[in-house]
Amino acid sequence: MANDELTVAVLGPGGTGGLLAALLSRAGHRVICLAGDETAHTLRTSGIRVRSEKFGDFTAPVEADTTLREPVDVCLVAVKHTTLGAALDRVPPAALGDGLVVPLLNGVEHPATLRTRYRPDRVAPAVIRVESTRVAPGVIEHGSPFAEVDLTGDGVPRERLDALAGALTAAGPAPRVLPDESAALWAKMSFLAPFALLTTRHGLPLGDVRTKYREELTALVEETAAVSAACGGPADPAQALARYDSFPPATKSSMQRDAEAGRPIELDAIGGALLRAAGRHGVKAPVTARLVRELRDAGH
Repeated sequence: MANDELTVAVLGPGGTGGLLAALLSRAGHRVICLAGDETAHTLRTSGIRVRSEKFGDFTAPVEADTTLREPVDVCLVAVKHTTLGAALDRVPPAALGDGLVVPLLNGVEHPATLRTRYRPDRVAPAVIRVESTRVAPGVIEHGSPFAEVDLTGDGVPRERLDALAGALTAAGPAPRVLPDESAALWAKMSFLAPFALLTTRHGLPLGDVRTKYREELTALVEETAAVSAACGGPADPAQALARYDSFPPATKSSMQRDAEAGRPIELDAIGGALLRAAGRHGVKAPVTARLVRELRDAGH
């Protein structure tokens, strides 16, 4: 085994987890996907098929199980917040050993949750920018021309982050190792929250939201930037609006896609967490509060 070959567990081999699992396997790493019985059987039998303009169309073999049974170098956590609690039962702390836990979840509160269960200095929160969808078990469609990963983790040994970054670089995604965990998480949160809340609340793609609800979008972006700044993150409302304006008009948020499919949405992990942070720092967030209330009243 080469020294730079990693053993990587992937908890939740869906759109994001499945893409990373397949790319890492293709690059020569040992990949163990953790999922339910049926999905695990499919992955063991057929591997993961990826369709991607950026990375090509390929099938990668992976191991699969319902529970982690041996130590790994890295465990990528790629489930949604709504299923995190149950999913973590598949990764017993004793089995994980010295492995890094790398959550790719939306929001800002999950690192603290994971640090109560696993070694705090082995929890390395990451932010991923990608549009990738599981169309069937073991079948992934990667639609975005990018797959970018920001790796971070207060107290995590830098060489462990660098080793994972090196593996990802060779496999295809573009990683960065960032020094400030809070800033990295809030950079994603402050962009994601207005996009997710408004597209889901109005049931419209981003193009319609940024024209029909421009005033509401602007107010929400300003609120989110103020909360982000209070939490040590970036605060540039004008830049955020410019980014929204640059996206294709048909872009939908993953929260909106979940709502359309009748799945639970990450309202508490995104909207709820934003309001809790605002409350802790005394930042007023009336637009966020109203949107979260309206989405809850709608049954989400």
